[in-house]
Amino acid sequence: MAIVLGAIADDFTGATDLANNLVRAGMRCVQVIGVPEADLVLDDVDAVVVALKSRSVPADRAVADSLAALGWLRARGVRQVFFKYCSTFDSTDVGNIGPVADALLERLEAKQTVMVPAFPANGRTVYQGHLFVGDRLLDDSGMQHHPLNPMTDADLVRVLARQTLHRVGLAARPLLAQGAAATRAHLETLAGEGVRHVICDTLDERDLTVIAEAVVDLPLVTGGSGLGQALPAQYRQRGWLAEVAEAGRLAPAAGSALVLSGSCSRATLGQVAHFLERHSPDSPRGFALDPLKLAEGETHLAQALAFAREGLIDGGPVLVYASADPERVQAAQAALGTERAGRLVEDALGHLARQLVAEGVGRLVVAGGETSGAVVSALGIRQLRIGDQIDPGVPWTQSPLPGREAPLSLALKSGNFGGLDFFTRAFEVLP
Repeated sequence: MAIVLGAIADDFTGATDLANNLVRAGMRCVQVIGVPEADLVLDDVDAVVVALKSRSVPADRAVADSLAALGWLRARGVRQVFFKYCSTFDSTDVGNIGPVADALLERLEAKQTVMVPAFPANGRTVYQGHLFVGDRLLDDSGMQHHPLNPMTDADLVRVLARQTLHRVGLAARPLLAQGAAATRAHLETLAGEGVRHVICDTLDERDLTVIAEAVVDLPLVTGGSGLGQALPAQYRQRGWLAEVAEAGRLAPAAGSALVLSGSCSRATLGQVAHFLERHSPDSPRGFALDPLKLAEGETHLAQALAFAREGLIDGGPVLVYASADPERVQAAQAALGTERAGRLVEDALGHLARQLVAEGVGRLVVAGGETSGAVVSALGIRQLRIGDQIDPGVPWTQSPLPGREAPLSLALKSGNFGGLDFFTRAFEVLP
């Protein structure tokens, strides 16, 4: 059968997050890193997710990269296109969600799309257009301290209206409660009034099901990965998708275990603390990277590499992390500049990944979208087969690498995702 869904994700962990939900819903899925070559062969695949690093780049570059991905997907005859961004709507007043969505709509010659960032399984919900993280509004959730895209406004209609010249509307919860037909009719009415983008309230899985049924025929949908778990059932009803057994089956894992963390989210900081508390009292397993020390020369990175090598002798897991509280992050950014501080950390973690995987690491967890992009790029990974879920939004994946008999098992974790014990339990659930 033809590839049903082609997705364009604005960062690597977001791509894996969406791919994870597609696999859990029974779609065979491959994630590709960047826009692939035209001759890439994809066998036995129902969905393809193109992972870009476009969330925090200038808007014109994000648009160009996204349109290139769209061209590649359309050449493969995908039935529907999905623009995937973070469930916390990470962006600035100039983009990149609005500009990219506008460009994709224009290229597809479509009049309207929906914005469905919610992922109720991970505590991301939308009510009256306002985004909640757990029981907190977005701008009181910790995201107001994001080092690249601080989110200080929870009203998504208002946020998106600052990113686009086109009208933004709302599909509110009372409407969704009336079902898919009423929701579809409301979208059509809004389209007739020139409303191009529609923020969709979403409180639970039932709302996702209603939205998926209402929008399955749109050329373009956008949002977080929650919508991705609801769409495959609609594809099956239309006969586009066959039943598949073990869509997420991977090869047995091999090699030592390493965690690289660059995220400074509240969730990741808790996971780092839990890992250190569990492992470090008896035999230290964690090394803290300091961007200020990295800026002084190669000594600090060499120390991190030596520490990791020592800890990996018995198979690990070992944690190397640049995760820090907002005050420390701001101090480093003030001293080095935001861009340089981030680049120093990403380059260091990418170097560690490349060196240690070459030396035998075969099970690798990476925390943070920007960090994941740096690590995947450093390893030269171009394609990931998506496996089973560790925690909501985070699956194990595998990629073949030159010179390795077994594929590399890799988990790319969005900073906000995963339970407190994620860095230890991830390896316990790996086949």
